[in-house]
Amino acid sequence: MNVNFYATLRRFTGRKSVEFSLPDGATVQRLLDAVLDRFPDMAGYLLDDRGRLYPHVHIFINGRDAPYLDRALETPLTQDDAVDFFPAVGGG
Repeated sequence: MNVNFYATLRRFTGRKSVEFSLPDGATVQRLLDAVLDRFPDMAGYLLDDRGRLYPHVHIFINGRDAPYLDRALETPLTQDDAVDFFPAVGGG
C-alpha cells in the first residue's frame, strides 16, 4: 500500500511516498501502527500523550478524513486506496 506524507512529516520518511505491506482489509489503525513501527519518531507529531491521533492531524483515505468515516480508524483499507498523512498546517 502506497502512503503519501506531507509537509513536516517528510523529514521522518525522507521522501513523499512510502510503501507498506499490509493485506486488504487491514484497518486505518493498523496502517497507523505500521507507520509508527517504521518511523517511531513520528509518534510525537501524530499522537497525544494517551496514544490517540491528534485532532489536528489528518489521515485522508480517498480524500476523506479517516476520523469522519463511518468506521473511523477501524475502516478497512484496500491496496487501491489513496492514503495521505497531513500534519497540522498553519499560516497566513
